[in-house]
Amino acid sequence: MGITGRLLGSGRVNDVYEIDGTWVLRRNREGWGDALAEGAVMEHVRAYGYPVPRVRLAESTPTELVMERLHGPTMLEAYGAGLIGAAEAGEVLGGLLRQLHGIPGRRSADRRILHLDLHPENVMLTPDGPRVIDWSNTEEGDPGLDWGMSAVILAQVAVGDEPIAAPARELLDVLLADPSHLTEDGLTKARRRRAADVMMSRREVELLGEAEELIRSYWP
Repeated sequence: MGITGRLLGSGRVNDVYEIDGTWVLRRNREGWGDALAEGAVMEHVRAYGYPVPRVRLAESTPTELVMERLHGPTMLEAYGAGLIGAAEAGEVLGGLLRQLHGIPGRRSADRRILHLDLHPENVMLTPDGPRVIDWSNTEEGDPGLDWGMSAVILAQVAVGDEPIAAPARELLDVLLADPSHLTEDGLTKARRRRAADVMMSRREVELLGEAEELIRSYWP
């Protein structure tokens, strides 16, 4: 839909532009993706009461998604500002995973909607509660894989040397407490997917083995 308002923010592959006080345009600057499919999944889970931004599919394209403008920090930013603790963040994240996996798939009611990138940077804390963003990796499948992806992402941070390592470990403690739905198969597939992710740095890949060991330490 062409250039719109001012640039509000940029991620690894997307830029977000202002349309007005209610809507934004998220554009893939590399010119790839399937924003229409992503938006359709967001509308599907929203129909079941899941907290996601509204989207305007009729005004979107495969590389541009018109979506509701959210106000508030990401969960990671809120932690940095002292607005939420790691333990509370873990409870919120676990609750969002459980709620999502109660929603049947669009293609098969026997499968579940998976986010596959649910971590503190993809949860925005708005005045109306948390909202889950960035559904570009979404698939339908077994919830164990979704739990595995979130656990591996957090564990990679927890075993690293960044200042946020200790809070990430505390968040992981809460996430993997009962009732966790992480499975052996989900963990194995999650590590494989992370290792194949071209967006990860060499250091992030090197941490995968230690991250998996940390996750396994939570099992009897």
